[in-house]
Amino acid sequence: MSDVWTIRDAVGEDLPGVVAIYNQTIASREVTADLEPVSVAQRADWFAAHKPERHPLWVAERGRRLVGWLSYSAFHSRAAYDATAELSVYVDASERGKGLGRELLRRAIAHAPDIGLRNLVGLIFLHNRASLALFESEGFSRWGTLPDVAQLDGVARSLVIVGRRL
Repeated sequence: MSDVWTIRDAVGEDLPGVVAIYNQTIASREVTADLEPVSVAQRADWFAAHKPERHPLWVAERGRRLVGWLSYSAFHSRAAYDATAELSVYVDASERGKGLGRELLRRAIAHAPDIGLRNLVGLIFLHNRASLALFESEGFSRWGTLPDVAQLDGVARSLVIVGRRL
């Protein structure tokens, strides 16, 4: 636990808060390729796929309020990729810029070897400078760019793959 936030494994009752924070980011067109808010029902299978022993989903609370989350997700379904996971970090608008994203990312990096991971990746829009700066400040480097693979409100957007070997 940090001085400000409690970080723990997510439980079923956290899903609505996780979805609410995710949905906050959609309108910015900087963080996710979803164009419309998602429902709790739409994210139920995704949530259930996150198990603490392999692909954790952590939530951060300030007091009793959920203010952020981090997930490890399978990078690919084929077994040869099992030692690699994709990280996603989402922070409530009220907590952005206060260090929570960095705290979650640092904990994820430190924990990854404990769950058999040797590589971590992030998929970040090229125009999302804040997320790129965060990941790069924690030792991730740019492993590739997929140019103009997304269309956000008629604007072509590129996706950067950042990675870190552990």
